[in-house]
Amino acid sequence: MFLSSFKTNGEILADPWGLPEALHLDNWARAWTGAHIGRYFLNSLVVVAGSVSLTMLMGATAAYVFARYEFRGRQFVYYLFVGGLMFPVFLALVPLFFVVRNAGLFNTWLGLILVYAAYSLPFTVFFLTAFFRTLPTSVAEAAMVDGCGHFRLFFRVMLPMARPGLISVAIFNFLSHWNQFLLPQVLMQGDESKWMLAQGLFALSVSQGYAGDYARLFAGLSIAVLPVLAIYVAFQRQVQTGLTAGQLK
Repeated sequence: MFLSSFKTNGEILADPWGLPEALHLDNWARAWTGAHIGRYFLNSLVVVAGSVSLTMLMGATAAYVFARYEFRGRQFVYYLFVGGLMFPVFLALVPLFFVVRNAGLFNTWLGLILVYAAYSLPFTVFFLTAFFRTLPTSVAEAAMVDGCGHFRLFFRVMLPMARPGLISVAIFNFLSHWNQFLLPQVLMQGDESKWMLAQGLFALSVSQGYAGDYARLFAGLSIAVLPVLAIYVAFQRQVQTGLTAGQLK
């Protein structure tokens, strides 16, 4: 895919697995501007940043309460969250469409952010609840003795200690939201200026199938993949630490 993004269309068809004779960077420029991949890229960046931030804030707060506090109905509410993992998004598309439309959030970024966050909460709560349970209670007790309140304890003490788990879940949520196609296709219709990157790539793949400009298509796909690779390379150590922390404990 990356090699083909620097080739001409003739080179792609004649020698798909060969190296490009020259680096045709104009393919990337045509994909970014001509196919509006740049606009879709920025749209997805805004929506994913908002949805991941909202998911992590609500998910970490709920998970901390489930892991650290005893109250009536705690297990029931927790299993309600976890039960969301069993229901695929396909089952709720029709009612979800009408709920978002009746709320006045159809074809808006805010509606998409809320839907992304709602569907990511079950996994986030499930993962972080187990992670918060592995953190030492002695640190929390010492902070409470020193006069730390519940909110300050959570934001100043427990969240920094849970950083590996938070980064791991945040990356998984980022990948899920960034690659999401079905929800934007249903909830973001009509106005192409608000499309997500997956929608833009789909439209580009359909149009290039007839035009034969495969070089621009491969350049657009490469642009979509680069943020995912960059984030994982930057945080791969934290991801591995977060996934194994509970097991090692």
